[in-house]
Parts: sequence; C-alpha cells; structure tokens
Amino acid sequence: MAASESNVRPPMPLGSVAPRVPSPRNPSPSGRLPEYAVEIAGLAKTYGARRRQAAKVALAGIDLQVPRGSLFGLLGPNGAGKSTMINILAGLVAKSAGRVTIWGYDIDRFPLHARQAIGVVPQELHMDPFFSPREALELHAGLFGVPPAARRTDEILAALGLADKADAYARSLSGGMRRRLLIGKALVHNPPVLVLDEPTAGVDVELRQQLWSYVRTLAARGTTVLLTTHYLEEAETLCDRIAIIDRGQVVACDTTAALVRRLDRKTLVIIVADRLPALPPGLAALGGELLDPCRIAFLYQPSRTRVQDLLAAVQAAGLAVADLTTEEGTLEDAFLALTRPLGAAA
Repeated sequence: MAASESNVRPPMPLGSVAPRVPSPRNPSPSGRLPEYAVEIAGLAKTYGARRRQAAKVALAGIDLQVPRGSLFGLLGPNGAGKSTMINILAGLVAKSAGRVTIWGYDIDRFPLHARQAIGVVPQELHMDPFFSPREALELHAGLFGVPPAARRTDEILAALGLADKADAYARSLSGGMRRRLLIGKALVHNPPVLVLDEPTAGVDVELRQQLWSYVRTLAARGTTVLLTTHYLEEAETLCDRIAIIDRGQVVACDTTAALVRRLDRKTLVIIVADRLPALPPGLAALGGELLDPCRIAFLYQPSRTRVQDLLAAVQAAGLAVADLTTEEGTLEDAFLALTRPLGAAA
C-alpha cells in the first residue's frame, strides 16, 4: 500500500550540497564535534486514518541521545516504532512533532546536511539487478555529490569481501553478498552516523561474524553505529549502550551492563555430593528447585539475598557442596521483563 503524501517526504537531490561534508572527523555546525551524533526530543508520529483504519500512534514522544562514537542498540518488539523512527532519521517519513538533529544538523532546518550525515542500511534487499556492485557504489556516490577523486569504491568493495564480484551483475550475488552491498552503498559518502536495520536477518553465522567485525572496525574509526536487531545476544555482545522501545515510547535506555543489572536476578546452581530423593523443605522456602538428584538451583535477587546465605542454608540442611556455578541474567531476560504486556505471566 502506498503511503500518503503527508507521511512520506519526497526524495531530494543531494549533489547540490556544497559546504563541508559531515564525517566522523568533521565538526558540526557549532564548529566542534558534537557530543551526541543523534539527538531526539519529543518525537511523535501519528499515521492518519485511512478508509476503515483508525489513526495510529507510532511514536508517542521519544527522547533519545546517541553519544558520538558509540555502538548503540535500538531494540523493541515488532510494531514498537523502531522502523518509523529510522525512516524519520533517513528523511523518508515526516514526523508529527518533536525535534531531531543528526551530527548537529536539525532535519527540518538543514535537511540536506542531515542526510549527508547519515547512512542507512535497510532490512529489505532492494537493488537494481542490472548494475554491478562497482556501478551501484559509483552511482550512489554521485547522488551524494562525492567527486570521482574522493570516491572509495574499491576500498569499500575490498573491505566487504566483494572485490572479486565487483563487475558481476547484482542479480548473480547471494543474499549475504547483497546485504554487504547495501552496507557499501550506505558508506559511499563516509557518513559519521550509520544505521543498520536488522543487518544480519537471514544470514549465516560466518557472514554475521564478518559483518560485525567490519562494524567494530567502523566504530573504532569514529563512526557512530545505530543498530536494530532481534538477535538480543548480538546486541548484548556488540552494543555499549541500548535503548528499548515499546508501544512508541522509550521504556529503558542505559549501558548494556546496567540494563542486565536492573533485572536484579541471578541463578545459583549447587551440585551436592549425595543424591537427593527430594528437596529439603528449608531450601524450598528459599526458592530452591531440584533440577536432578544432585543439582539444586536457586533463582534469587542479589539486592536482597547473598550467595553466602544460600550456601549456609545448604550446609545447615546437612548437604555437602561438591561444586557450584552462578548465572547472570541476560539482555533477553531484561528485554522480556520490560516489554511483556501488563498482566502477562512472568
């Protein structure tokens, strides 16, 4: 279904942008590198009613700051508003209210500069099948006004493992290679902000590792990376800061470690020397569970219960401890706790 004119911004020619091109090393309009690569204040978007569909609130007042040089995760369930927010950043969807700046450029006052400052890798694999990767990158660089002498086509193709496919038709590329080509197109103008929308959806493990190795390299060079993904273990490993969006609002924004700590949940697994026919009553009162005749698990809150207290209770029950392990909560646990519908079972 085509979007209405009020929801979609028309494409704008970028070749006319003449002043300083934003990059990870170039200052913002203030004359210095911005503290935040992306700043969002009060961002709202309501899609108008259409035929039998009522108006839909996609974003309900988003406030978000993405520090310069960070690898920032944007998580949320389907329909949370992530895609709408990314499309607003990319200049594809008109916001209903609020203020957005990219690399210090307000997207309303300086739309061309803001678009020069961002590269977006969409989730969908859209490309012209009759262009080769080299031609696609050259064309995209021209659209962004990058002069031929400043283009990095061969460098980007080599970095993404596409050098040997540089002159092949794009239609002959595998799905993973097409994904890399989309990343290359987003990098041709050397933007200081790179948005990756589900970049590893449907790709194999080896390609995923290659992509993340390259993303880490970009981040180390100063590029700010904004990542959306449904692979939460991926976000936990890569991102130094994460925002979780649900029902059009930011429900959490913190460092990855702090989000996991906020869950306030650990599991202690104790292996006892002798087989148990049943769990001693005193341990059951502390939340213990008999996993098998030799393993007892305690799910506890570190803020309220100490490990030594649980061990003391085990010894008081006359059990000899042979070994033990502790397991931290995960980002997935925190995500589910923050986005679970009200009244849903834990």
